[in-house]
Amino acid sequence: MLTELAVKDFALVESVRLHFGSGLAILTGETGAGKSILLDALGMALGDRVGAEAIRHGADKARVEAVFAVDGGDVRLKDALETAGIEIEDDLLILAREVSSAGKSSVRINGRAATISTLRAIGESLVDIHGQHEHQSLLATERHVEILDAWCGAEVEKPKAEVATLYQKASDAAKELETLRADARERVRTLDLLSYQCEEIDNAAPRTEEEEELLNERTRLASAERLFASAGSAVQALRGAEGRGAKSGAVDLLGQAVREIESATSFDETLQPLLETLQSALYAVDDAARDARTYRDSVEFNPQRLEEIETRLDTLKTLKRKYGETLEEVLRYRTEIGERLETLTNAEERIAELVIAETKARGELEKSCAKLTKARQKGAKPFAESILRELKDLAMAATRFSVSIEPKTPGRGGADAVEFLISPNPGVPLKPLAKIASGGEISRVMLAMKSVLSRILSVPTLVFDEVDAGIGGRTGTVLGEKLANLSHTAQVLCITHLPQIAARGARHFQIEKRAESGKTVVSVRELDGEMRVREIARMLGGEETETVLTHAREMLAGK
Repeated sequence: MLTELAVKDFALVESVRLHFGSGLAILTGETGAGKSILLDALGMALGDRVGAEAIRHGADKARVEAVFAVDGGDVRLKDALETAGIEIEDDLLILAREVSSAGKSSVRINGRAATISTLRAIGESLVDIHGQHEHQSLLATERHVEILDAWCGAEVEKPKAEVATLYQKASDAAKELETLRADARERVRTLDLLSYQCEEIDNAAPRTEEEEELLNERTRLASAERLFASAGSAVQALRGAEGRGAKSGAVDLLGQAVREIESATSFDETLQPLLETLQSALYAVDDAARDARTYRDSVEFNPQRLEEIETRLDTLKTLKRKYGETLEEVLRYRTEIGERLETLTNAEERIAELVIAETKARGELEKSCAKLTKARQKGAKPFAESILRELKDLAMAATRFSVSIEPKTPGRGGADAVEFLISPNPGVPLKPLAKIASGGEISRVMLAMKSVLSRILSVPTLVFDEVDAGIGGRTGTVLGEKLANLSHTAQVLCITHLPQIAARGARHFQIEKRAESGKTVVSVRELDGEMRVREIARMLGGEETETVLTHAREMLAGK
């Protein structure tokens, strides 16, 4: 609900700050006092179109700030805030807007810069201003079906859910069909490309570990001569060179040392440990010599194999350049394009399936739409009768009201074009609600609807301007009762000239226009106690006699 409205240099208002609470707030004043200026200022804060002409004479800019206490459970408001990326702090929403003399507008929502369209979207979920077409959300034809469905309640819930589900199925099938059919030529090109890529990878048949294995083998083959020479030198050092006059190797020399020490042990047994050490060394060196010879003989001189490895590595490098940084990624890509290739190959079969699916969904959708239409038609008449009963209380007994339900192309919400029609005067044909000329009649129709639909109100603040135009007496009293009842489920702000309505308010603000230092200014003050009694007395008319004051006190006491 609206908790605070601050207006500075707007129209004839120099500076005003008003505090509101729940319930019914009344705004009154003499004719021509500028009562609607506050609503215009609130409209500016909600995103209404405002130009430099709204700035008070002598000022360089106009500023309006509206503070709302908000409920985090309001889905409509929550969606609007999420779309704009705005967070609520301490359950407060502050809408601030400035208009410069150059006509430029700046908006801040909770201190964050925003656009007019964002402000308008959020404002529509916070306030309905009746009496100004810009905020009469109930006049938007697209909302009429929502209102009727809310009235019908459970009767339409099931068929409406079925319609939404079937419409989504049909739409999904149609969308996929459109894509497949529109991309037929592109599909052929993609098929050719994917087939080539699959064939290229399959022909190469890479393995995840293959590249590392080939690199190691290439290193060995490229170093074959050096490996053979090194192993040969090791064999020669251990076994000795072959041929007459060749030097002995480590094995021969260790053998000679073993024989010498073995002979000496017969003279000195303390040499036995040394003998065992030499024997162990001889065995180890002999084994090493044998291993070195085996490795030397196994070294492969194979230039052809080396060339094969280089060719294979080039092939793998090409695959990685095209399809992934590693062979693992290449193989993963092969799996992905294989699946895509299968989908594209089976496209014609898929098209046939989708045609059947869409046809079936459309048929079921048509049946569900018929059920939904029937439920709406069933609820339309009692809904219209309820509205007419309310209008009768509001001095519109001759009014005719009807709900038009015409067929339209099936959509997510069904196949019904719902529109409210009204004839406020005898002999006048029923016309769309939005085409009613009288602001007072519009406001009373809105009030009737709000009274009927009070259980499903989604906008927390309702503003009525000229709701009492052309009525008085008993009808004015009934109107006051209805506004008071409506304020139990929503915050209501009402500009009125009827004391019967003004006396019902939980808060009462008086708007005055006066000359000050050669300038005309509009001021606003909250009334209580005797000041409020005097304002009600003024509205009752005539002189301020004790009788009139007593009547005013009785009206306030009887609210």
